[in-house]
Amino acid sequence: MGIPAERTCFDSDHAIFRDSVRAFLREHLLPNLDRFEREREIDRSFWLACGEAGLLCPTVPEAYGGLGLDFRYNAIVTEELAYAGCFSGPPLQSDIICEYIVEYGSEEQKQRYLPGMIAGTTVAAIAMTEPGAGSDLKAIRTMARRDGNDWIIDGVKTYISAGQQCDIVIVLAKTDVAAGARGITLFIVEAGAEGFARGRKLDKIGQHYADTSELFFDGVRVAASAMLGQEGQGFAQVMKLIPQERLSIAIMAQAAAQRAFDEAREFALDRKVFEERLIDLQNTRFTLARHTASLQVGWVHLDRCIEAHCRKELSGVQASAAKFWHTEMQWQITDDCLQMHGGAGYMTEYAIARLWRDARVQRIYGGTSEILLEIIGREIAG
Repeated sequence: MGIPAERTCFDSDHAIFRDSVRAFLREHLLPNLDRFEREREIDRSFWLACGEAGLLCPTVPEAYGGLGLDFRYNAIVTEELAYAGCFSGPPLQSDIICEYIVEYGSEEQKQRYLPGMIAGTTVAAIAMTEPGAGSDLKAIRTMARRDGNDWIIDGVKTYISAGQQCDIVIVLAKTDVAAGARGITLFIVEAGAEGFARGRKLDKIGQHYADTSELFFDGVRVAASAMLGQEGQGFAQVMKLIPQERLSIAIMAQAAAQRAFDEAREFALDRKVFEERLIDLQNTRFTLARHTASLQVGWVHLDRCIEAHCRKELSGVQASAAKFWHTEMQWQITDDCLQMHGGAGYMTEYAIARLWRDARVQRIYGGTSEILLEIIGREIAG
């Protein structure tokens, strides 16, 4: 069945672009995904191929080497990657990190970093989470202190996607402990900086193709020009851009849920149980019917969210609700579809096993489901 062809937020130009993305993934991702899983990272050749094909950071203005397109092109890349079984790499760079530099970077920073991010020669990471601070970013302990015209950064970050490969990393640090959320600032740290070190490549339940690491900052000296945006505005900057991050995760969730459904349907059409096809059993048909309805609702809702975001009308609460609903729906569908596979669903040679394994963290990163409910609940309470 696949991702629906008829969508309200895309036109014929988007359809042509989607076809090119699918062709690219057939050639460059699918033959290599098993290897990426084994090596626990997406290799540089894939990044470079993505850059050459124009799949990285398509919203970046042409002045910096981008295509100057709108977020719908990002959404297509993210959907197709997630449907193919890959949740990492380009979406992190395109949907999340580059926006910080476009939105808050100085002209020097934009000229220095964006062309490489677009070409795939520069892999970027963003370091917010710490061993003692996840969804509550105000609890971070990484510090940046002034030293003349420079800043000295000390701290530890963990669960950092692309941490092993990154050439640059955006770091969230406290610059004024007494100021609370208004004492947090963003800095760009280059991987070659003295005092910067990568820890172990973390062993995760799923998404093995995504290298995830600890990062250490031990007296890392950066110039004042490394500050991203204004001092003390880091928390506000994150809050302004996090709706796009949460929308991106919702997009992944919807596409991956569709793939899980498609895998289960094909399996049920072929598998025999008690001399009948699995799909001929009422429980199977009812399960697939319920999920057909959820997916139908999900695609319509996702299109509405993408359209609103392109109009700059998607609020933080709406993005939180989208991330919550789509990732919870993804988990329910994927879990049911694995169950439908029986013992085969527990074998990693079946796509459903990876889809299930990779789905679990979707309800955690980018704001846990519980934190999102708190955000939505506060809005309700006024």
